[in-house]
Amino acid sequence: MGSFNEVMAAVAFVINGTLAKAGGRFLPLCHAAAARAGWTPEFHITGKAEAGVAAARDAAADGADLVVAVGGDGTVRGCAEGLANTGIPLGIVPVGTGNLLAATLGIPAHARAALAVVLGTRGTRCADRRIDLATADGAPFTAMAGMGLDAAVVAATRLKHHFGWLAYAMSGAVHLALPPARFTISMDGGAPVERDARSVVVGNSGLLPGGFTLLPDARIDDGLLDVGILAPHGPFGWPKVATRVLTHSRHQDRHLVRFQARTVQITAHSTLPREVDGELVTPDRTLTVSVQPGALIVRAPLAG
Repeated sequence: MGSFNEVMAAVAFVINGTLAKAGGRFLPLCHAAAARAGWTPEFHITGKAEAGVAAARDAAADGADLVVAVGGDGTVRGCAEGLANTGIPLGIVPVGTGNLLAATLGIPAHARAALAVVLGTRGTRCADRRIDLATADGAPFTAMAGMGLDAAVVAATRLKHHFGWLAYAMSGAVHLALPPARFTISMDGGAPVERDARSVVVGNSGLLPGGFTLLPDARIDDGLLDVGILAPHGPFGWPKVATRVLTHSRHQDRHLVRFQARTVQITAHSTLPREVDGELVTPDRTLTVSVQPGALIVRAPLAG
């Protein structure tokens, strides 16, 4: 499949405002790429994910044929919410932190190469793909949400905009000794699962920052959520979990167990930090996650 330009002429770029301030490089880069490919561009510079929601909705209402999120997972999440169930495709230029959905889709990490994919230029082979959205307490997200250690790591990370996944890894190492919490996890109305665990995560995608796979069976278009309960015990617990993540192992035991469901209710016996797509949400004792099958169209490279 080649260029989409014969049928799609108007593209709206939603650019993370902090990136736009960094020398203003990304706005002219997107403008030049659109001009070369024959698109008519418009630009929305945003400061928060909520602004991305409104920008994407406005662009869709104004007749945009394609909306491109230029930023990290927060920018992508905002645009995905704004475009959910509209039929307008979302393109991604992953130039922020995390970039979990972009990595799952195989979108290049380099901005120029990603623009070539989303705009259908340079002989790139791309297609519009329908994927699922998940919601955490009603708010859409694209990759992963969780309670416990993963959210504590996000809360303690102060350098992620400069060091990306390395900042998560550094913060994670500091928090490995935190005590476990008691969780009750209910899935699809079945019998609750009780666990003492460090973290419970629910993924639409199975990737962690850095490209590591925590949930190897997670698929963004299968209509299911994948649940991971991390409960390492003893001096060898964390090394065992790390080995399984690094080797994409599906082995399960008390250290790491996985489930699949369409709705997930997580209840902790104490108030814990919570995160959605690498961004903190208000600490609480519960997190309810559900899936919206096929709610979003994304533009991605074709395999091969």
